[in-house]
Amino acid sequence: MTPMVRRESPWSERFCYFIPLLTQRSSSHDCLTRPLLTHCLPHKVLATAMSLIASAWSVPKSRRSGLLLLGLSVSTFASTASARSTRLPVQRNPFSPAVCSINKDICVNIAGARLFHSAPLCWKNTPQFSYQVAAAYAAKGDRFNAKSNVYTNELFENIENRLSLRECKQSKKKRDRAKSGQDAFFYSQIGTTGATAFGVADGVGGWMDSGLDPADFSHGLCEYMSCNARAWPQGSKGSSLHPKDLLQTGYDEVISDDSIIGGGSTACIAVAEPNGSVEVANLGDSGFMHLGLNAVRHFTQPQTHAFNTPFQLSKTPHRMLVQMAVFGGPSTLSDLPKESDISHHQVRHGDILVFATDGVWDNLSPQDALSIVSRNMVELGAWKENNGVMEVGETLTQLTQARTGQRADRSSLQARLAIAIAKEAKDTGLDTRRDGPFAREVQKYYPGENWHGGKPDDIAVVIAVVIEDS
Repeated sequence: MTPMVRRESPWSERFCYFIPLLTQRSSSHDCLTRPLLTHCLPHKVLATAMSLIASAWSVPKSRRSGLLLLGLSVSTFASTASARSTRLPVQRNPFSPAVCSINKDICVNIAGARLFHSAPLCWKNTPQFSYQVAAAYAAKGDRFNAKSNVYTNELFENIENRLSLRECKQSKKKRDRAKSGQDAFFYSQIGTTGATAFGVADGVGGWMDSGLDPADFSHGLCEYMSCNARAWPQGSKGSSLHPKDLLQTGYDEVISDDSIIGGGSTACIAVAEPNGSVEVANLGDSGFMHLGLNAVRHFTQPQTHAFNTPFQLSKTPHRMLVQMAVFGGPSTLSDLPKESDISHHQVRHGDILVFATDGVWDNLSPQDALSIVSRNMVELGAWKENNGVMEVGETLTQLTQARTGQRADRSSLQARLAIAIAKEAKDTGLDTRRDGPFAREVQKYYPGENWHGGKPDDIAVVIAVVIEDS
C-alpha cells in the first residue's frame, strides 16, 4: 500500500525526502552505497534534520516530541559523519544514482549504523571471472590430429612448500612433453589467488646449427613458469604476480639448469585476475589477441631487430663463450624479460583470448583469426545475433564444461576454438597459393624473391574463454 502524505504537514514531506537519502541505491544491482547517515552527504542530511526540528514547533504537541527526538538523533549522526569525512562526494541531485568508487567488496560496519532488516551486510562491487583454457599444437613435420593434438588437462593444485616445488620441476620429463616441436605452452593457476597464468614460447630454430635442440629451452621455460606460478608467492616479495616477473623467474631457472645447455625462445604470457584484469608480457614475434563480440579489441605487435629476427631470450653454451673469447666473432642475440612489451586489458563475459606462436601469426591475420572464432562461436550458440546486435549466448558457461568437478575435454568450446585455429594455420602454412602475413612481408622487403604461399612451422595456440561467474 502506498503511504499518503497530508498536504497540511510540510514536515512530513521533508521526512519523506530524508528517508530515500538513507536508503539510496546505485544503478548497479550488486552495489549499495554506504549508509548516508555515516558516510555520504552528511551536510544535506544535517540540513534536513535541522529543518525537521524547526518544523516541530508548528505541529500538535502530541507529535512534537517524537519529531524533535528524530531530528536531534539524525543531526548527531550527521555531525559525526561530517567531522570524520575527508572528502565529500558531489551529487547535484540527492536522488541521482550513487557511484561506487572503490574496487573491492563493500561490507558495512554495523556499529553505529541502523540497517533495514532486509539489507545485506556485504555487496560485491566488481564481477568475478574465470578463464576456461585449452591448447592445440602441431610440429612442423607432423600432420595435425584434432583428437590427439589438443591439451585440456585441468589446472594442477597449488604448490605449498619448497619440496613440492622441487618435485614439480624434476617431474617434467622430455618424453611427457606435447608433440609441438620447438613450440611450447603452459597454463596454471597462481597459488591460491584465483588468478591464472598462461602463454606460449617459440624455440629459435637457428640454434640447431650449433647442435642444440631449441625445444629444450622453450619447453623448459614454460615448465618453470608453470611450477613457479603454482608455488606463488614462495620467494616473492611482491603483493601480486606480474607476467614479466614470471618470465624473469622462468628464465633465471633455465639459465641455472645445467640440463639445458643452450638455446633461445620468444615468449608471450599473461596473468589473468578474477576481477577481469589481464596483464600481458610479449617478447618477440609470438603474440596475443583479445577478441570481443565479433571484434578485435587488441593485437600485439611483434618485436623484431630485423626482418625475421625477433627479440628472444637465449642461453649461450659455455663452449661457445670460450670460442668467442679466444677467436672472436659475433656474439649471440640475447634480450631480457624486462624488454617485454607490457599491455593491460579488461575483459568481459564471452571474450576470447588467443595466445599463439608465429606458426599461427605468420599464416593467419587478425581478421582471419576473428573470422574463425566468430564462426565457431555463432555456430555453437556462444555468441548470437539479436535484432542485428551481437550478444553472448545463455549457454556459454555450459559450452565450456566449467561446472565444478568436471574436466573439460576436446568437445569443449575452448578446445574447439584452439583446434580450429591450429588446423587453419597448419593448412594455410602448407598452401602454396594462399599468401599469408609472412608472404606479404617477404614480398615487401624482398620483392625479388617471388615468395608465395604459406610458411610451414611448428604451431602452438592457447585459448582462454572468459566466463563471468554468477
